[in-house]
This record gives sequence, structure tokens and C-alpha cells, in this order.
Amino acid sequence: MTEKQFEKLKYYVIAITILFVVGYLLWEHLNGGILSHHLMYHPDYPSISNWWGLLILPFLAWLSTERIEKRITLQPNDAPLRAKILRVVRIGFFGMLILSFVQSFSFSVGYENVAIYLSLGLVVVGLFLPIYRAECIFGYVFGSIVFTGAIIPLIGILVMAGISWFSHVFIKPLVFRVVRPQPQ
Repeated sequence: MTEKQFEKLKYYVIAITILFVVGYLLWEHLNGGILSHHLMYHPDYPSISNWWGLLILPFLAWLSTERIEKRITLQPNDAPLRAKILRVVRIGFFGMLILSFVQSFSFSVGYENVAIYLSLGLVVVGLFLPIYRAECIFGYVFGSIVFTGAIIPLIGILVMAGISWFSHVFIKPLVFRVVRPQPQ
């Protein structure tokens, strides 16, 4: 993929994200008003409007495409390596999108245990896979906007991504240093 093609793809991703959020907010507005969600699903805590999705999701779309572009341009002109990076990006995005959609749907229909187990499973998976990448965060928030808005999933995934980042930056190198025999 050339830089010109990637630039065009970046604008398409951001435009599709904006159109989806605007369309969803318009649908909410015409069907009873824009929803607000309470933190921790508790009515005593402040509520957060779904209007925030109009700022958060396009920003996450832009941030993830910028990070992907940087990851690709740092590689030499090696087409198979760039294709592998794009494949990993697609897997990360769509995997998190599907996971967050299932998690949000199960929570909204009354299966809170399924949502909790999926969250705990995501924390464990984050210890081994880099869910702190921008495309994973974007996919997670995008997949749950219909049921829970954008702020609450963003807070949750940022906590899980922080754990994943800490695991990959500090714990993983320490484990490999202890496990690998030192050359003599």
C-alpha cells in the first residue's frame, strides 16, 4: 500500500466513523432523545451523554490511523512485512470490535455475568497480546457505542490497555531475561 493510498484510506475511516456516529445520534434523537449513561451503572453517579461519541470516536479513528501509518513507514520498503502489519491491525480492530459488541449487548440484555467474564478475560489476554495499540482501543470503543456510549468503554479499555502496556514493557522483558540463559 502506497502512502497516497493509505492517506485516502485514513480519510475514509475517519469519514465513515463520523457518519456512523452522526447517524446513530440522529437516530437516538428521533427516538426519544440522546441517551446518557451513569458511571458504574449507578443512578447516584453523574451521567455522561452520548454526544461525547462525536468527539471521541473521530479522534480515536484519527489517532489509530496515524499510529498505523507510523508503524508502517518505520519499516523498510518490504511489502510482505507491511502486509503482515496491516493484517495484524485488522485482526486487532475487528477482534476488539466484536468482543466489545458482544460484551455491551450481553450487559444491556441482562447477562451482566457474561460481560464481567469477558472483561476479566480481556485483562488476561492483554497480558499476552498488545491490546494497548490504538486500533484495539478504537475497535473496542466503536463496538460498544450503540449500547453504552463512548466514554464508559473508553475508561474501561484505557485501564485494561494500561495493564497490557505495563505487562509488555516491564514484565515480559523481565521474564525473558530470567528465562533465557546468559551467554558465557
